[in-house]
Amino acid sequence: MTTGPARPALSRLAKTSIALEVLLGIGALGGGLVLIVAPRGEIMPLPLSALAGSPFETYLGPGLILFTVLGMGPLVAAWLALRRHPLAPFAAFAVGVALLIWVAVEIGIIGYSNEPPLQAIYLVMGAVITVVAVRWLAEVGLPALDRRNAKEA
Repeated sequence: MTTGPARPALSRLAKTSIALEVLLGIGALGGGLVLIVAPRGEIMPLPLSALAGSPFETYLGPGLILFTVLGMGPLVAAWLALRRHPLAPFAAFAVGVALLIWVAVEIGIIGYSNEPPLQAIYLVMGAVITVVAVRWLAEVGLPALDRRNAKEA
């Protein structure tokens, strides 16, 4: 049996990123699916009045965004990291920033709620994912610049 070249071990930052992205992705897929299936708050007790002043009349739009951007997006980013793809740190950064934007917009539209403290938890998670991604990028460097420099040498 022929085996290919050994993959390099995942760094601590890559492992942390993968764990957070999978946790976020699974939760967002579940939450997004509930909002898509029951967009008027039939399953998750969310009042439609909370959407006043937003572009949405029901939770279908937010559910689709939650499912795709914050559900599938982090899982794709985790997959890239597991494949040791050079864009994985950039994907992790995009996930962290997307989560921070999501929570900021949510707080702006429906206000801050500490019962349960999900907004605070996801703000912290978004910040941690973003910091991990920045540190990971600093650790591995910019792949496009590395290739150009390698050709010049």
